[in-house]
Amino acid sequence: MKFTASQIAGILEGEVQGDPEISVHTLAKIEEGEAGSLTFLANPKYTPHLYTTKSSITIVNNDFVPEKEYTTTLIRVEDAYQSFAKLLSYYDQVKNDKNGIEQPVYVDESSVYGDGIYLGAFSYIGKNVTIGKNAKIYPNAYISDNVRIGDNVSIFSGAKICSDSIIGDNCVIHTGVIIGSDGFGFSPNADGTFTKIPQIGNVILEDSVDVGAGTTIDRATMGSTIIRKGVKLDNQIQIAHNVEIGENTVIAAQTGIAGSAKIGKNCMIGGQVGIVGHIVIGNNVRIQAQSGIGKNIKDNEVLQGSPAMNYGDFNKSYVHFRNLPKIVNGINNIEKKFDDK
Repeated sequence: MKFTASQIAGILEGEVQGDPEISVHTLAKIEEGEAGSLTFLANPKYTPHLYTTKSSITIVNNDFVPEKEYTTTLIRVEDAYQSFAKLLSYYDQVKNDKNGIEQPVYVDESSVYGDGIYLGAFSYIGKNVTIGKNAKIYPNAYISDNVRIGDNVSIFSGAKICSDSIIGDNCVIHTGVIIGSDGFGFSPNADGTFTKIPQIGNVILEDSVDVGAGTTIDRATMGSTIIRKGVKLDNQIQIAHNVEIGENTVIAAQTGIAGSAKIGKNCMIGGQVGIVGHIVIGNNVRIQAQSGIGKNIKDNEVLQGSPAMNYGDFNKSYVHFRNLPKIVNGINNIEKKFDDK
């Protein structure tokens, strides 16, 4: 796909400074740009690269004042970073603007889908499935019985949506995601064996949820595992049965959340965080990477460590921890002096 500078300026409501008909077909970093590529300049420390870049078009802020000669065509906008992000989104939509039904696919006769559907080859749609308008189901995706999917949903290759799951509008389910697999429920027996507890609930994703590749969200034992509106989940996250995650919370990769934990709104949780079951985490909580959360957390807390503690207290304690050998050596010297007496 090729776009001219004037076309891009129209999308971004920007102004072309240079050749309006020059075209690009790819994106690049400003320091790595080649002819036919589009780049952007938002961080001033990258300004020297503008004078040497081979990119055909560069997006810059309106207030950018060049100090040397340059060869790239400029598109001036209010915010170069935001405009480039907007362009990435537009490019992604155009690139993935697929529709129609490829072959072979399987769609049970009891299932229905809206206009603008895309069903990739080898996708499977089970019984009593409802899919909204403009949904995109990529090759090898699996959608089990009684699933409900809203409008403008993308489900990428290899994702599996298990029975009775509900997915709202504008959700994105990336490659290898499993939604609605059995919760980890077993009852211990006197002889040391375990009996499986049937998991008869479901998973609900509200609108505008993004689920990263390889993430697993387990169905509830009873009731629902609920991911609220606007939640963004990174790759390879484990969310156990009956967990609830509040609106607009963001969670980084390899985090594990045990059963029945409740997480509030607008939280930010770093990578490899472990959260035990049956606790409540408040709103606007920040949890640093590799922290272990084993108790209820109030609103607006910032935590680090395992077990996690207040972020400021952790940093103060870490200073002492680094000096611990020196402190212990000092104590030993004092004790030796007393012993010598």
